[in-house]
Amino acid sequence: MSASHRRTAPIIGADGSATSITPRLHVGRWIVGILAVLFVGWLAASVIFNENIRWNRVFDYLFSPRILDGVVVTIWMSILATVIGLSLGVVLAVMKLAKNPVLQWIATGYIWFFRGTPVLVQLIFWYNLAFLFPFLTLQVPFTQIGVQWDTNQVMTGFTAALLGLGLNLAAYFAETVRAGIQAVDRGQAEAALAGGMTQMQTMRIIVLPQALRIIIPPTGNEFISMLKTTSLVVVVAGNDLMTNASQIYKQNNLIIELLIVASIWYMVLTAIATVLQSRLERRFGEDAVRLVRGPGFAQSFLRRGQQAQTKTEAMATITEKVTR
Repeated sequence: MSASHRRTAPIIGADGSATSITPRLHVGRWIVGILAVLFVGWLAASVIFNENIRWNRVFDYLFSPRILDGVVVTIWMSILATVIGLSLGVVLAVMKLAKNPVLQWIATGYIWFFRGTPVLVQLIFWYNLAFLFPFLTLQVPFTQIGVQWDTNQVMTGFTAALLGLGLNLAAYFAETVRAGIQAVDRGQAEAALAGGMTQMQTMRIIVLPQALRIIIPPTGNEFISMLKTTSLVVVVAGNDLMTNASQIYKQNNLIIELLIVASIWYMVLTAIATVLQSRLERRFGEDAVRLVRGPGFAQSFLRRGQQAQTKTEAMATITEKVTR
């Protein structure tokens, strides 16, 4: 069979006759695609074969100890900032959904402030905290008992980066967690409250475990974003990848080469994090939907409690009859 016949699709008419339809050749798409490939190829060639880029120096610094140390610090900084942000974000989300108006105002104010100010400003603020508080004091009220630290020694570049990134991320995680909590069927919480649970027990045992299964996949997006946001730590010299790369090119003036090195490592870290995120989504995505929309955990919990109570009452009745 010829190629032209393989492209045709027979259609049977009302009178039983067969009509062949040949797909239309989209010439415009091919032209646009070819032009796009040529443009991308020209752009890549202008960078790869640029005489002003010394690629041998790029490969020299790609695995240099100082760059690798910065990669390790960047990974740890991203993990710790994400953990801080997620932990505090859960607390803020619970406060914002609480019935206590004071807690709602505090959570709303926190989210508004940290989402309304740039991360760069927050990093510089924490790094220069000594101008506001020269000493950090932990003291028992109305006594002389306590300890004191020099703020400049405590607030290093790494510490300032953790506070700036973690506290800022908590404001965004709070909204993500709040959406996850509100996605859980309210009937489950009502059933748990009707079964004698307190508000805190309901949130801790019933709602949060289900909400976290919805929250975990988007956490990957925030972590990937955090990997790249750590590049801002260069302003406080946090010994991360970008800081070490900038300190090297300030000494040898290989600015473009070191920026390429940093970009390659950021892309590698982002690719690895993306693979892990896709696995998280496959692991929790379908289960989360089934858990929230399917039979409620609270109803199952109460049903088991009611069955146990029925068995206890039956045993008590039998024991009473035997005693008589």
